[in-house]
Amino acid sequence: MDLLDTLVAKGLNRELPTREEALAVLATADDDLLDVVAAAGKVRRKWFGRRVKLNYLVNLKSGLCPEDCNYCSQRLGSKAEILKYTWLKPEEAAQAATAGVAGGAKRVCLVASGRGPTDRDIDRVTDTIAAIKDADPGVEICACLGLLSDNQAERLAAAGVNAYNHNLNTSEGTYGDIATTHTYADRVDTVEKAHGAGLSACSGLIAGMGESAEDLVDVVFALRELGSDSVPVNFLIPFEGTPLAKEWNLTPQHCLRILAMVRFVHPDTEVRIAGGREVHLRSLQPLGLHIANSIFLGDYLTSEGQAGQADLDMIKDAGFEVEGQGEATMPRHRSEYAEQFAGCGSSGGCGSSGEAAGTAAAHACGGHAGGGCGPCGEPAEAVEAAGQSEAAVAQAEPDAGALREDLVRVRRRGAGTELAPNA
Repeated sequence: MDLLDTLVAKGLNRELPTREEALAVLATADDDLLDVVAAAGKVRRKWFGRRVKLNYLVNLKSGLCPEDCNYCSQRLGSKAEILKYTWLKPEEAAQAATAGVAGGAKRVCLVASGRGPTDRDIDRVTDTIAAIKDADPGVEICACLGLLSDNQAERLAAAGVNAYNHNLNTSEGTYGDIATTHTYADRVDTVEKAHGAGLSACSGLIAGMGESAEDLVDVVFALRELGSDSVPVNFLIPFEGTPLAKEWNLTPQHCLRILAMVRFVHPDTEVRIAGGREVHLRSLQPLGLHIANSIFLGDYLTSEGQAGQADLDMIKDAGFEVEGQGEATMPRHRSEYAEQFAGCGSSGGCGSSGEAAGTAAAHACGGHAGGGCGPCGEPAEAVEAAGQSEAAVAQAEPDAGALREDLVRVRRRGAGTELAPNA
């Protein structure tokens, strides 16, 4: 396909595809799926080889969140029968983290429900990081604590946090449909605070909430402009007891198309298959490794994943290898770019973030006015392939499938329980 040849060439040169090309990837037919995976795989292997980075989640505080995010089992008013507990003690969190590191995790992600941390919460997390680092000095720490106030990102950086996760989740235009207690701009502000403090920005999306193909492309391009170093791609886990419990809109094939589109827009960025991997990719999970270079090991915040050993076996059987603590995740040029970007207090502080991305990629498109990039001298064949109508894109999107509540398993082990963690 001329479209895929064009996207591979751009990905190998760190060039940004057009919005039309990104939409065209989402509109490809199932008959072309393996070609799409193979094309994205060429880009993935160029920048990340066959390494797979393992990340391990530790839910420090579960449930009872005052925010009303429709997708979340911990939301205000959720009737999902999840684990609910207050802050873990530092030694409890360290015990869970150690299990993940022993299973092969390079990064531990410390997560707490709530709108955002208080200064006392930052103290708690600081103590928890110290306990984890005492056991495993080389482990990377990512914090995910909600919306940050001034100087909190700096305190986390001083405590030993390497990265901060705060997802944009969906497009700015539809954000009000999934949450009303905070805004899209609030989320952008937190990512910028993390960057300004020198933390690596981890920010991604959730697919399967009823969004359009255009919404998916909007948020993926916005993440590129924001300078996200790691892009977690979540697939909605439709928990019973949440407003989106009946949103079963994804097929394994479409999940792979979404991952491929993200890879083409973020060719040299860590792309992580995050929540919902087992629920939606199912038996096609190994194909996802040809596109993404990062996954979570074991369980998620409130749901169970497949056995940690099954994750390791899948990686090995698919011909990949677990990335070690001594190996750099990001290509050298991306690491240098991240250091430069960290000096910006906001995306507007060092010129537009689109311009910053252009600096990082010598052949990238120019400004990203309006959230997208116009045609950049692509071949006429690519324009024709990418110029499919919105109707064609909509036709390629899957219809809502049969409800598969049997695939959603509430976490009953690990942090907050007496049972051993899954790692």
